[in-house]
Amino acid sequence: MQHLIVSYGLAAILLLMIAESACIPVPSEVTMLLGGALAAGAVSGPHPNLIAVIAAGTAGNVIGSYLAWLVGRYGGRPALHRWGRYIFLRTEEIDRAQDWFVRRGAASVFWARLLPGIRTFISLPAGIAGMPAGRFGLYTVAGCLPWTAALAVAGYAVGANWHSLENTLRGPSYLIAGVVVLAIAIAVIVAVRRRRAALPR
Repeated sequence: MQHLIVSYGLAAILLLMIAESACIPVPSEVTMLLGGALAAGAVSGPHPNLIAVIAAGTAGNVIGSYLAWLVGRYGGRPALHRWGRYIFLRTEEIDRAQDWFVRRGAASVFWARLLPGIRTFISLPAGIAGMPAGRFGLYTVAGCLPWTAALAVAGYAVGANWHSLENTLRGPSYLIAGVVVLAIAIAVIVAVRRRRAALPR
């Protein structure tokens, strides 16, 4: 995966992020962190602009999400349960995303993009529920952009220390991603609690 990004730059970032959002197990954390490091000149290969890295990652997320939405829309749960195993899609992952969507409605497409584990699969229940394509796209862009931007900026900030951190921590991308995800998760939890508290009893 690192070889692909180093060799093909933005094209690899776009394709890997499409795969991740289409429910293929490609970690966006590694893709975007390395993309940010590439933009900073921390690794060999092309050195795209950081904004271009974020744009490629977000575009890939949106394209892949629409692919998953189409599968849910026109294939439904029977197709997912029958064919999901071929892309390592487990039944419990589908069910968890479905429960999340049912409880929180269309807005879950936005919130789920900020949470690990659910973010990859939320497009499927949105498609099954027949969520309109335009509304789905707006929520998807709004949720994907901060995720990809935060990871790319974190990779960019690591900069010249990329290799030393990689050797020292055995996978710094997951460590950095964990910090980013934790911060986002806390912000989401606080926002949800405030929203619930504001609702009339």
